[in-house]
Amino acid sequence: MQIEAKKLTGKHQQLTHTELMKVTSHVQRQSGGWILNTLMVDGCDVPFKFKRKTAYKNVQGKRVNMTYYPSQETVAGIAFEFMKVVRIKLS
Repeated sequence: MQIEAKKLTGKHQQLTHTELMKVTSHVQRQSGGWILNTLMVDGCDVPFKFKRKTAYKNVQGKRVNMTYYPSQETVAGIAFEFMKVVRIKLS
C-alpha cells in the first residue's frame, strides 16, 4: 500500500484501499459545472463514483488503485448504494 493511502485509511476508519482493480465500464457526464465519473469494476456489483472539474482519462479496461467509502443516494424514494471514490490512480 502506498504511503498516502496508508495515511488516509489510518485517519478514517470507513475508508477502504484496493489495488489492481480492473475497470469494466467508465462513464463521464456533465452535471452543474462538474464532470461526474461512474466506474464499474470486475467482481463488484456496486458503482464507484467521483466528480472532477475537468474530464478524467478513460480508464475502461485498465487497472486502478482506489481509496473509497460506502455511501447511499435516494432516487424516487429508493435507496441505492455506491462507493464514493476519494483517490484514484492507474496501477
